[in-house]
Amino acid sequence: ARSCTLPVMGLCHSTNSETLPLPCTLIGCWKNDLGSHMIITDADKKGNFHGFYDTAMKDTPNKVQWSPLRGSLHPTDTSTTFGLTVNWNFSEAITVFTGQSFVDEDGKEILKTMWLLRSHVDNMKDDWKATR
Repeated sequence: ARSCTLPVMGLCHSTNSETLPLPCTLIGCWKNDLGSHMIITDADKKGNFHGFYDTAMKDTPNKVQWSPLRGSLHPTDTSTTFGLTVNWNFSEAITVFTGQSFVDEDGKEILKTMWLLRSHVDNMKDDWKATR
């Protein structure tokens, strides 16, 4: 759902002169059902975008921090599919998301995504438990 109250709201406005408005209007602040926040700050003419993610889910003893994300959207006027990667600042893990933007009956933009989280393991024997 599109809404967020964030301490870094200034990041929601791009200063990049090469910015391309995304067809599904990803640029801005997003909050999911679990309370995580995502800010997409800018996109280039090729559909590449950047931002930050703050997860409400915690599976680490470390302090959760805003983490950088990079993503891609097809650079067309009609594309609504996208993918993004979050490189967590507070753990040795990376999450990839793939999804699509929709507009519901009330005109509200909704992002539907699936994700995979890969955690660091010390050896190949433990590979089976590294991806969720």
